Amino acid sequence: MSNPNLKENKFKRALVSPFRNIVKAISKTAYVKYQYKYITHHKCDLTNPTRYTEKLQYLRLFVYPKDPLVVQCAGRAGVREYLKKRGFIDKLIPIYGVFDKFSDIDFDKLPDQFVMKCTHACAFNYICYDKSKIDKKALEKKFNKWLKTNYGKKTVEMHYAPIKPQIIIEKLMLEDGKLPTEYKIHVFNGKARSMYVVTSRGVDIRYNNYYIDWTPFDGSQFNGWKKTDYPLNKPDHWNDMIEMSEILAEPFPFVRVDLYNINGKIYFSEMTFTPAKGTLILDDDKCDFEMGEWLDINKYINAK
Repeated sequence: MSNPNLKENKFKRALVSPFRNIVKAISKTAYVKYQYKYITHHKCDLTNPTRYTEKLQYLRLFVYPKDPLVVQCAGRAGVREYLKKRGFIDKLIPIYGVFDKFSDIDFDKLPDQFVMKCTHACAFNYICYDKSKIDKKALEKKFNKWLKTNYGKKTVEMHYAPIKPQIIIEKLMLEDGKLPTEYKIHVFNGKARSMYVVTSRGVDIRYNNYYIDWTPFDGSQFNGWKKTDYPLNKPDHWNDMIEMSEILAEPFPFVRVDLYNINGKIYFSEMTFTPAKGTLILDDDKCDFEMGEWLDINKYINAK
């Protein structure tokens, strides 16, 4: 059964919405603490955080914005250079270019199918299945708006703020004609502990949560998302995927490493340092504390 805290008070949201930007400008810490309490219904203790979601707020505010490697790896262009340095160039999805402006893109040189993404943000994406059906004016308007958006400032995930806004165009990766299964591996202090698997994206999206040994971790299901009504099988080369995620995550206290496994070949998707801004509502509140035990941030708190 999903966490009852998922139900939102829409009247309360309408009351506070006009003041969000004012609070952000006055104090990012105050804004994050209020946002966390509003969404999760838990007080955010930044002095002695114990929950996984609390510790993500601490990293979000005080650690990740100051780490140049986090900034690099949060960007869709910069992270490619990081993978090359770590020896995973063969796991990168092929790209058709990185562009500063929409008007720089020569669509005649692109294939019929591709994916366009902003380098400095999450979810600023466009999937093209048929180039002949693109409304270029509408698409340009959308991307121009996205490129002008300071995503880090907007979401108070300030590690995104220094990333140069660009458009990266990738090869559209499909598996049996559909968007591939995504494996989102959570790495805590260099050790992969849990993950969730995303299937049927764009059709009937589902999220299955597991411990890293593929034992169900249903209590960590979050934000009311539903899992499949059938068990998922471990992909080929699963141990290689775990090893890759741990190598990439080694410098960071926490990061989620997203991978694909398409017909037995591993591809890198992205690295996410503050999933859902850390404001996750878990089906079982105990899992928040369990995952919190996996994440040691004492050296950052003591050094503050």
